[in-house]
Amino acid sequence: MRRLFVVSLVLISSSLAFAQGAKTPRPAITGISHVSFYADDLAKSQQFYTSLLGWEQFPAGAAKPGVRFYANHSQYVQLLPAPHKDMVNRLDSIGFSTDNAEALRAFLAANGITAPKAVTKESSGDLSFQVKDPEGNRIYFVQAAAHPRVNRDAASMPVSTHIIHAGFVAHDRAALDRFYKDLLGFHLYWQGGQTAAHTDWVMMQVPDGADWLEYMLYLPAVPSRGELGGANHFSPGVVSVAELESKLKQRGWVPSAQERPPLLGLDGKWQLDLLDPDGTRVEFMEFKPVKEPCCSAYTGTDPQPPTTW
Repeated sequence: MRRLFVVSLVLISSSLAFAQGAKTPRPAITGISHVSFYADDLAKSQQFYTSLLGWEQFPAGAAKPGVRFYANHSQYVQLLPAPHKDMVNRLDSIGFSTDNAEALRAFLAANGITAPKAVTKESSGDLSFQVKDPEGNRIYFVQAAAHPRVNRDAASMPVSTHIIHAGFVAHDRAALDRFYKDLLGFHLYWQGGQTAAHTDWVMMQVPDGADWLEYMLYLPAVPSRGELGGANHFSPGVVSVAELESKLKQRGWVPSAQERPPLLGLDGKWQLDLLDPDGTRVEFMEFKPVKEPCCSAYTGTDPQPPTTW
């Protein structure tokens, strides 16, 4: 009888612990932290990200070789040396900002997500950890430390100081929604497609901000490097694409055969696509739509031009 009582007590205690873990509040997830890609030639990339875009260059964290290009004090693109130059998929990971990395790590672990036992403190002072989403994408959550701005002259100022979204190849929307929507609190911002019969793009906005993650659902079963470079992308926000194009040309930008002139997307926003030296699409996009979007209405808050760096 005593043994039965002890077993029952253990089961009750375990159930209570699980229930408490499941009720742990989720810390805020406020936006895009960074996007990491593999690069063949960091010198060529430096010209693109610093000389053309005007972003500040710093070494990557101690855990990885490579370099970071900061759009503002907490958002950056990180480039890592490619293991081999013929690799097709150049996306390494996507990071999101949080106000409490340790609490978010504990929240995910309490909800059955495989997470590290502790956060990592990087040489920059950032606190971060990594998990994988249902499709195996490497996702970081970062609590950013202060990053001082370097004084710049007008000719080298950033053409954008806000990364408003990042996108990746997606296959199983329902599985991704269980992770991003049901668990993490992301919500639909907009969705649409080239035809009414198929949804090609799903924009999932972070729960505590206006940045978003975009599911890219249109790729073939075996995409090419070019197709992957277009789908696995990131988007700096701008007030005016026309002004952006003028600034880029003043800095010597000449569109390649693959880069399109400014276009009005089906989501009602002007955009201008550039390709970095490794073929990753940099989708400059205006913060606000200029006409009604096709396919569905916006159901979230539009991002705003940053008031501070």
